[in-house]
Amino acid sequence: MVGFDGRHPLHRPRRMRQAPWIRDLVREAVVTPADLVWAMVVHAGPQPRIPVAAMPGADRLAVEAAAEAAVAARAMGIPMIAVFPNVDGSLKDPEGSEALNPDGLVPRVVRAMKKAAPEVGVMVDVALDPFTDHGHDGVMIGDRIANDETVERLCRQALLLAEAGADVIAPSDMMDGRIGAIRGALEGAGHRDALILSYAAKYASAFYGPYREAIGVTTLRGDKKTYQMDPANGAEALREGALDVAEGADMLLVKPGLPYLDIVRRLKDAFGLPTLAFQVSGEYAMIKAAVANGWLDENRAILETLTSFKRAGCDGVVTYFAPKAAELLRP
Repeated sequence: MVGFDGRHPLHRPRRMRQAPWIRDLVREAVVTPADLVWAMVVHAGPQPRIPVAAMPGADRLAVEAAAEAAVAARAMGIPMIAVFPNVDGSLKDPEGSEALNPDGLVPRVVRAMKKAAPEVGVMVDVALDPFTDHGHDGVMIGDRIANDETVERLCRQALLLAEAGADVIAPSDMMDGRIGAIRGALEGAGHRDALILSYAAKYASAFYGPYREAIGVTTLRGDKKTYQMDPANGAEALREGALDVAEGADMLLVKPGLPYLDIVRRLKDAFGLPTLAFQVSGEYAMIKAAVANGWLDENRAILETLTSFKRAGCDGVVTYFAPKAAELLRP
């Protein structure tokens, strides 16, 4: 479009970019520490921190260190921590029995975190893959992941974690009907205020590799394509989301994050529930590798990707970058 004299632009969008104050004033998507969920891997050993080789800068934290991290999260304004366990291989079996141990690693971490920083929310992963010797999220019968038998165990796991003090139950297994079953179990046991964050759209992705190293899943029999979603599918995410909403989910999550921003937007527009994305281990590792090679500026890459999640409609982002991002976002 030209001006009245036919030579100069009538509209100059660059006017809104000329100074920091105007860029701040008209910014559409804003990330704050309150938008962050700190993804944290924990272990039961004596070492306070064990570096994860595939995720430079990320450590497995012992129980006491995890409690200290909850205090740090409170100071940084991070509202919630998502806990993922690295379980000793000697405790793993085909049914994931250790997931039902009330004195196991995750219940102890939850209790320690809530004692140290009760104001910080604790989100727990409800799935069997950290606890099974075959690496799958459910009970196997032959070569098949048994849906209903798995859901029964997930309900018991969810109750155990709610009783330990977990604020948010996050089933990541992708079994059919698990949200309704877990909601019914929680209600029946008096845990009416326990929130359920559903992994409504969890894709069979290439971006989970570093996480499997972090939690010690060294073997996987076959793949997870019979229960995790095909990366080619978008409408299926809406069907999954609709089922989870109907079954009592309070929040929805998309995993992985950056490759699925379109799914975030579609779920948010369709249901209007609080919607989160998980910036998964592979996304974290790619940024760290590019930074190590001098190809990316780490601080800018962290903030730009987090902003993209907010722009797509996320109310929050689960990320291993949470403490670093909170530091960068500090006024």
